[in-house]
Amino acid sequence: MRNSKIIIIGGGLAGLTAGIHLSKKGVSVVIVEKNDYPKHKVCGEYLSNEVLPYFEWLDLNLSSLNPVNINEIELSTKKGTTIKTKLPLGGLGISRYELDFYLYKKALFYGCKILNEEVENIYFEKNRFSVTTSNNTLLIADFVIGAFGKRSNIDLRLNRNFIQQKSPWLAVKGHYSLNFPNDIVGLHNFNGGYCGVSKVENNVVNICYLAKYKSFKEYKNILDFQNLVIIQNPHLNKLFNNATLLFEKPLTISQISFAEKLQIENHILMVGDTAGLIHPLCGNGMAMAIHSAKLVSELIIDYTSNAIKTRMELEKQYQKNWSSNFEKRLKFGRILSKILLQPTLSEIMMRIIIMFPFALKAIIKKTHGKPITINEH
Repeated sequence: MRNSKIIIIGGGLAGLTAGIHLSKKGVSVVIVEKNDYPKHKVCGEYLSNEVLPYFEWLDLNLSSLNPVNINEIELSTKKGTTIKTKLPLGGLGISRYELDFYLYKKALFYGCKILNEEVENIYFEKNRFSVTTSNNTLLIADFVIGAFGKRSNIDLRLNRNFIQQKSPWLAVKGHYSLNFPNDIVGLHNFNGGYCGVSKVENNVVNICYLAKYKSFKEYKNILDFQNLVIIQNPHLNKLFNNATLLFEKPLTISQISFAEKLQIENHILMVGDTAGLIHPLCGNGMAMAIHSAKLVSELIIDYTSNAIKTRMELEKQYQKNWSSNFEKRLKFGRILSKILLQPTLSEIMMRIIIMFPFALKAIIKKTHGKPITINEH
């Protein structure tokens, strides 16, 4: 039995889930997270039920957080053309503020050490990692899991390909007081982007939209953009005119890249958004992050038990598992996004879906996963 030590860089969904999984199985884990908990994050905050069997296996029970059950999706084009359908698995509306904090406390309970520091450098030499932090902490480990999110200074230090290219996307998110159904997630197109709307816990509505920076920069601020562009969609017009922002101001994040990313760089095993980001309109980013944590944790446990003999074998298997679970979904998400951002194509697609409702179910099937199966490790 190998006695491995693991460093996880980033304490979001993927990092915390991997920490819980590995710690429960007796693996020594240190999570390095620069932010304090709890914290709001720019996110659609819809969690597909595909993760529930895995969470049950991890002894994680989200019912204490009072999430809402979502079982229907509503799509609309810029002009307001609309269609609804049932979600095959459905999901939960739950804020990252509550969910990440819950996972953080569980990670501590199961024995993870969590450092509130920022990683400065990562070195790999003689089959071992050395990680230094902003507080001059030196950490030594057998494996490093990269869970540092959509875009990070670590990406720059690793000189990752996607970070060299400017991305045209920015995202804006806010929590609102608004009369909105519990059981629906809305995805509404507007000129240069699309907006997700759904309930989370405590009768709060999360509104998160993704916009092309080119269309956004013509306006002075977020409020002008919302009032002059987003509300051209009649559904969004009605929502924003009746919504009261619960934050001091909306949260924003820029330079969001949906370009392809490598899942292993300098022997670091990437998970969640660090490994590849799916367009929010596909509604599965949170579930995919959690699933990727499971994949990498299972392989590390196989390595500790000598079922996997070498680092090379582990890396090859992780790449294979990641691709088989996510590659097609990511590619389809990129195609779907390009269609929805072209008004003419978007209207044509919506007309086809209205005429042939089964087409929408086929699209959902292409972007959503199946319930995550459990391999006993």
